[in-house]
Parts: sequence; C-alpha cells; structure tokens
Amino acid sequence: MMLVIEYLNVQTRGKWHKLLKGRKWRQYVLGALLGIIPGCLGSFAMVTLYTHRLVSIGAVVTTMIATSGDEAYVMFALFPGKALLLNVILAIIALPVGVLADLLFRKKYDVVTAHDLPLHDEYCECFQRGKILEQLRSITLERFLLILIMAAILLAAASGFIAGEEEGWVRITLIITSIIGLAIVATVPDHFLTEHLWEHVTKRHVPRIFFWTLGALIVIRISTNYLNIEHFLQLQQARILVLLIACLVGIIPESGPHLIFVTMFAEGLVPFSILLASSIVQDGHGMLPMLAHSRRDFVRIKAVNFGFGLLVGLIGLWLGF
Repeated sequence: MMLVIEYLNVQTRGKWHKLLKGRKWRQYVLGALLGIIPGCLGSFAMVTLYTHRLVSIGAVVTTMIATSGDEAYVMFALFPGKALLLNVILAIIALPVGVLADLLFRKKYDVVTAHDLPLHDEYCECFQRGKILEQLRSITLERFLLILIMAAILLAAASGFIAGEEEGWVRITLIITSIIGLAIVATVPDHFLTEHLWEHVTKRHVPRIFFWTLGALIVIRISTNYLNIEHFLQLQQARILVLLIACLVGIIPESGPHLIFVTMFAEGLVPFSILLASSIVQDGHGMLPMLAHSRRDFVRIKAVNFGFGLLVGLIGLWLGF
C-alpha cells in the first residue's frame, strides 16, 4: 500500500491540489479525503498548501482529524473492515470540526514558505516503457531486494501462508496489492525506486512501523499474561483513564505511539470509542512541518483535535461502544 500511494502521489503531483482552490467547502472535502489516505503524504501536502496561503486552518484541522498516519497501514492489516469504518467516521467528524475551527480562528496570520518536507519537487516519470528491460538487465541491489520481497509476499499470500485463515476478500485484496507493488518496483526508474521507495518507504517508514508494532505486541502480551490487565480494563474508571492517556499520547507529532492503542483494540482490550478518540487526536508525523512553521497554529490545531477527540471518546464510552 505504501508503494502504491507513493507512486500515485508522484504521478499526480501538480494536479490534485488545484482542486483545493476556489470555494472553501472544497478544501474541507478534499482535506478529509487526503486525510483518510494511509500514511502522512496527505497531511504533509495540506500543511504545505496552508503555508502557501492556499487553504485555511480549518482545512488543516479537517485533514488532521481524518488522518491516522502510518498507523492506518497496521489497522488495515489487523482489522480491515473496522479500519474502513473508522476512516469513514473520521471523515464525517472532520468536516464540521474543520468548519468550526475556521469560525474560531477567523483572524488571518502571516505565513511563510514551507519548511523542508520529504516530498520531491522534480518531475519523475514513473513508467518509461523503453527503459524497463534495460533497468532489469542492469538491476540495482535495491530493485533486486524489493522485487524479492514483493514476490515473496505475493507467493505467501497466494499459497495461504499469509492470511490463510482470513476472509476471502482480505486475501484477494492482499494479492492484488502485492501484484501492483511488484509491478511498480519492477518498472519504475532508478531515481523513483531509490529516492521514493527505498530511502523513503523501505528504510524510513517500514522499520519504524515494525518495531513500534512489535514493541506494542510484547507489552500487551506481558500485560495480559502477568498483570491481568483485561480485568482492570473492564472497569469504567479504568477505561476513562485509558481514554485520557490515549488522547494525551495523540498530541505527540509522531507515528508509533498510537500503535499501542491500535494493538490493544485488535486484542479486544479497549472499545472502539477509545481507538476512535485516539485516531481523532493523533495525526502521525503530519504535524511536524506545522510545528516547525508555526508553534501557535500547531497548538491551536492540536487543542481542537484533543478537545473533540476526548468529547467523542467520552460519548462513546457512555453509549457503550
């Protein structure tokens, strides 16, 4: 999924963001759509547009509520159906909150050009038919390793070694995504493969997601086996405390900490309302450029998201979901 989204992001550069110009409702709608795209590319793009005075602070709020950052990849792997439902709910919540944020922060503040983001400005032609065979004949180490990894995932999914006990549509989705990923790594030019897929996705994002997920699983496994945490989390007071902690952790502008609550939900330790609240507040590392650009706006956006995340979480616990 990361490879596909990186590919589409580069291929559509300079086109999709033009739709954000004009009527403000477009900013909210497309901001929500950018937010629910897994990863942080959508949130990075929205902050870039904001620093160039192309969108309002409410559009940024909409995107940050809708996004789950890199954690979305893990959620779609662990519980795809509920992850899809979560994203729909986040997008619905994000739209009115974005409008409200613009009403709260009517005053326009001076903005400057964006700080350095991990997005490339040069145009990259991702499919060069005449050079594909030449690239494969003089294959680089990075391309060889990525082809090997994608082929192994595809074979494991097709044989049932991976996701063999999952529902049919889950395996089919994994197989289709793997085929597309394999086609991408086999055909893209060396620049795209090295800069976007190897340096950005493989070396930067994958290890961080892997180790945070592994750490969360270890902590939860120890807690459930030795601390009887399941019984503790059945108490309403304990759930409110976990909700507050989840919202506070969501303030951290980084992908990773939120995975603790994703894993707890996957293990059946916390209800959907806590996962929803945590997802509202956290935004991966999409807000890091905003922190560098304007600490004042960073605090405003995070305060709005924290307040609504906590409110939605409390309502959800009260309603019992």
